[in-house]
Amino acid sequence: MNGTPRLRSAFPSTPQAAHTGRQQNTPNGTPSSGPNVGSPLPDIPKQKPASDASAPLIPFDIVDAPSQRLYVFAFYIFLFAYRLYDFYSLTVDEVESFWLFLKWIAIDGVFLFGLPALRIPWLEWDTPAILFLFFLHAIFDGMLMFRIGLPLDAWLVGFTKLLFDSELAIAERKVKAGDILHNSSLILGKQIIHILPEGSALLNPNKEAFCLNPSTTQIQIPIQINQTNPILIELLRIDIDTMQNETITIPASTSRKLIKTARKSHKSVDPASPLVLRYPVKKTGIYVLQKVIDESKLEVQPRSASLIVVTCPQARVRPTGNNRCRGELSNVRLEVEGTPPLRIKYRTMVNGVAREASEFQSLQPEDFVSPLTKQASSVLVRNGDVDVSWAQSHRIMVPLNETLTSSGRWTYSVEEVQDAVGNVINYTPMDDEDKPKPRSAELQQSFVVHERPTIVLQGCDSQHPLQAAEDQFAIFPVQYGSTGKTSISNTPHIIEYLFTPEEDLLPSGDHSASAELKKGTMKSNLQKPLIKQSGLYTLKSVSTEFCEGEVLEPASCLLQNPPKPELALTRADIVDKCAGNPIGLRVGLDLIGTPPFMVYYTVKKKGQGQPRTQVERVSTLRGQLELTPAEAGHYTYTFEEISDEVYEKRSLPQKLVLEQDVKPPASAHFVDSKPRKEACIDEPVSFHIKLQGEGPWNLDYELVHSGKRTKHTAKDIEDEHYTIRTDKFKTGGEYTLSLVSVTDRLGCKEFLKEEAKINVRHERPKAYFGQIEGKRSVRTLEGKTVQLPLRLTGTGPWVLEYNNLDSSKGLEQRRINKANDWLETKGKGTYQLLSVQDSICPGSVDEQSNQFEVSWISRPEIKVPESSTTKFVGGKYVKNDVCQGDEDTFDVILTGTPPYEIKYEQHLKSKPGARTVSLSKKDVKAALGIASIHTETSQDGFYEYKFSELADYNYDHDPKNYRPLIVQQQVNPRPDAKFTNPGKTYSYCSREADGEEVIPVTFTGVPPFYLEIEIKHHGSSKPETVSFPNIPSLSHDLRIPHRLLHLGHSNIAIRKVRDSRGCQRKPLPTTPRVQISVHDAPTATPLEDRSDFCVGERLSFALSGSMPFTVFYTFNSRPQKATSPGTTFKRLAELPGVFTITGLQDSASDCRAATSHTKTIHPIPSVRLSKGRETRVDIHEGGEAELLFEFSGTPPFEFTYTRSTNARKGKKSQVLETRTETSYEYSMRIRASEEGTYEVISIKDRWCSFAKAGDGGKGQKLLTY
Repeated sequence: MNGTPRLRSAFPSTPQAAHTGRQQNTPNGTPSSGPNVGSPLPDIPKQKPASDASAPLIPFDIVDAPSQRLYVFAFYIFLFAYRLYDFYSLTVDEVESFWLFLKWIAIDGVFLFGLPALRIPWLEWDTPAILFLFFLHAIFDGMLMFRIGLPLDAWLVGFTKLLFDSELAIAERKVKAGDILHNSSLILGKQIIHILPEGSALLNPNKEAFCLNPSTTQIQIPIQINQTNPILIELLRIDIDTMQNETITIPASTSRKLIKTARKSHKSVDPASPLVLRYPVKKTGIYVLQKVIDESKLEVQPRSASLIVVTCPQARVRPTGNNRCRGELSNVRLEVEGTPPLRIKYRTMVNGVAREASEFQSLQPEDFVSPLTKQASSVLVRNGDVDVSWAQSHRIMVPLNETLTSSGRWTYSVEEVQDAVGNVINYTPMDDEDKPKPRSAELQQSFVVHERPTIVLQGCDSQHPLQAAEDQFAIFPVQYGSTGKTSISNTPHIIEYLFTPEEDLLPSGDHSASAELKKGTMKSNLQKPLIKQSGLYTLKSVSTEFCEGEVLEPASCLLQNPPKPELALTRADIVDKCAGNPIGLRVGLDLIGTPPFMVYYTVKKKGQGQPRTQVERVSTLRGQLELTPAEAGHYTYTFEEISDEVYEKRSLPQKLVLEQDVKPPASAHFVDSKPRKEACIDEPVSFHIKLQGEGPWNLDYELVHSGKRTKHTAKDIEDEHYTIRTDKFKTGGEYTLSLVSVTDRLGCKEFLKEEAKINVRHERPKAYFGQIEGKRSVRTLEGKTVQLPLRLTGTGPWVLEYNNLDSSKGLEQRRINKANDWLETKGKGTYQLLSVQDSICPGSVDEQSNQFEVSWISRPEIKVPESSTTKFVGGKYVKNDVCQGDEDTFDVILTGTPPYEIKYEQHLKSKPGARTVSLSKKDVKAALGIASIHTETSQDGFYEYKFSELADYNYDHDPKNYRPLIVQQQVNPRPDAKFTNPGKTYSYCSREADGEEVIPVTFTGVPPFYLEIEIKHHGSSKPETVSFPNIPSLSHDLRIPHRLLHLGHSNIAIRKVRDSRGCQRKPLPTTPRVQISVHDAPTATPLEDRSDFCVGERLSFALSGSMPFTVFYTFNSRPQKATSPGTTFKRLAELPGVFTITGLQDSASDCRAATSHTKTIHPIPSVRLSKGRETRVDIHEGGEAELLFEFSGTPPFEFTYTRSTNARKGKKSQVLETRTETSYEYSMRIRASEEGTYEVISIKDRWCSFAKAGDGGKGQKLLTY
């Protein structure tokens, strides 16, 4: 048999072994026709015996190929059913799931990889196909054995929506959303405006400027053509230099190349847009477009326009010197070359700081006239006018002469030059890094501006000559300066001055005709010239390397050589008028030289050692010196040296010596060099006096006080040493003891000038106690040393006597060194000052401040304040009862000095008077006078607190003086409440009904009870609380108010319980609870808050309750009913109207919930352009056409329309512009004059909008204004 016979219901015929799964091809390579082809079948070639390698494992003569495939398929179905059986009998044990997964992986692997070994036709798959199938089976086995859910519902819905894109509308019928959302009939109409073409040609349409120079030898002039393809173009060139005309012809071949090049560089895709041809030229001149012939052999009228090509303008800075002086002119010249009038822009930079750029405009030769400055037309050459010499290049020199007002480096640089045509050459190119490139030397000129030097004489002028010693150099007192702020440093100065010797000066003091001009070079401004010869010196000039300076006044100085100093003496004895004895010399000094003078001489007394050297200063040419020794004897005075203002100290040609025997007159003086003494009232004072002359002497002296003089005389004093003793002083103050006169043996009386000061104290020293914190009392610790402040007046040190009135010690004495000192003591009592004496006088004690009280600080004490909660009963403090676990405290009042330290014992007893069950000791530290003690309430019972020790900042605990304090308190146990049936679920309805279940609760404690429970609803994180007061018994049935019931399941837990003793308990969160289940009618909630929708939008509501739901609603007052299998009710708005949900019912109950959710559905706006038709309007350039827009919907309307290029064959239309307009009416007319296709792409009204697909819109949407 060549094949298996086939019935209509049989498997396909079995391919031959040699051609398994292959399709035969015809000799020409096309597939051969199948058996249904009407042509007769060719003879089937005789099948060759199959090789053993390709023969099936089970020969076909035993089981044919279709049967083998059927058996394999049946076995696969069996394996699949067995796999599903394992899936349904699967438990949650992960180990079993894992082993089942391995089991089915192995079975699938054996089946799939063993199938090709049977070599059944159509089941002989290659290795990649088997691996792919094995991988799919492994994924499927894992999802089944490990119970991974398959999203079959989502796949099915997605596949169904792919095939059937329709959904339920409000009218409960299937509609396609795309038909509503993409309704092309909402925007209709199109208007095409076409402008009839008109050919033209224009030379240099953009009025560009062109020029040639050695670096730019060729340019391309632009010729714009519009709506024409020229085959011949003629240009007329007028030479600028020779005025000769030249006709340039551009043939068709060149024109086609220019057009081809222009279209390649043209950005617009519109073939009708203007093209700009670029024709290269290499000569200067004026070019005029003379003739243009297009493809139709017709001449295109060229527009009147000319183009001029000139030599490019250029500019340079003419070189000048590199140095200038301040105040000079810059003397810079700019050379500009080009077609005038020219404009040049340059910039000046001073010391690296650029100034604002400057420019010169309208640079042109004299009597020059250019047509460019007289007309605005683009035609430069008119008929009959061939004189274009104005376009020739001219060279113009521009001088720059500005005053150089500041020193430093000045730089002039050219930045830009422009000719009359508009060619601009910029000389400030930037490199790749935006940094200026170096300029060439001819584009800028730099030079340095130097300050001018100045010179003036300081300290010497015609009124104040300069004096110098003979044969010695003097510094010429010049001072350098400059026109700047400081002098010019580190620069040589050249000085010229005129000199005339002193003997050659004219009588007027001016220079003589023989005056000598001298010149000197100073290396720096610190060097000054030296002059020696006396005469008149006058500055004539000063200069530096670069600049001449200025000589300021004073400029003349007279140098003089004064005579050397000389001294001559005259003498006269100074004789005592009374005794006639010499008492000294009066020496006259006659001087020659320049004052002031210093005269050096020595004084020697006969019989003494070395002479004493003394100096006398004389300010004039004559002076007088009085030599009056204080002691009698023979004196020798020797004058040896002298100096003056000009000459330093020099020896006299010969020493001048004077001698004299001196007998001084009577005199008296105090022995102390500075006689001054302190004294007390009612005490005398004595002074030692030394007398001179021949005794015996009589001494007169007086005592002066408060303007009164008391004279005294001491007679017949034999000894030269005498002591004056005053009387006792009765009043205080300053006294003056003056020596008036002394009389010697001969009766000669000499008046005296010496005096001594006596400071008599106004009062005697005083002692009293100071204050501590404003009072003369202090509290201190027992046995501690305390310092009592002392206040003393007078002159220290002081001796103080005091005693303690409360002690039997008696009188005590203490030495005090400071006026504000301390008296240290350790005992308490009242201390009293008795007497005081300072270093000079005895004093007194202030009776008002002579006592100071010292007391001791009391020891600390403790007590408990009585209140409504704490009573003092039987020597103990008793607090009110407290509940177990409650926080409770009591205060203790502490007196003393904080901080305090308290130790107490805590006793726990079962009842008052019983034995102590537990004992604990605690410490408390208090920083204030009150401390809070926390009582122990963790365990119920009777507590007793015993305070055993007390200490404060000053004192430690003293058991001898302390009595323990006791506080007692009763702690009551807390009540408890539990559900009688914990864990039970109670059922409720949302509407209150009779016979509802109650929740029994059991209490422990003392009734009545107060109970508070919390209800935590499923899905809510915040529980609700409800209280039940005055429960009289130990068991109670709770009734939950319906206002607290929520749909679904809720947990009820006991939150708090309180009994009659005021104790309460809050159970732990793990305490057993009860549950309640509340059922209610379903509800519907809009998923969107808005109430206005558009046609094509979806109205969605969330449904709560048990699925499925029955929804009752009305649309345009027509009642409807719908069934929703899920929790979301959604309908497509296909028509405008009013939609209202009136009721909802779920499957859990028969009650119907009344609702009222109303939504308004608005129609989609529409627009018609040109009555909704496509129209075409042809207009001429400058004409207009009218666009008519008609709207439907709710005003105002906002629409967007586009103008696109008119469609051409083979090219898509492109949008040229988009405009948006607003209309408050139902129609709008717009005038248009530009060519293109006008059509609306979007429309929106008061509520909705719509846009064409592909124009950025996705249909309609709700809008709000």
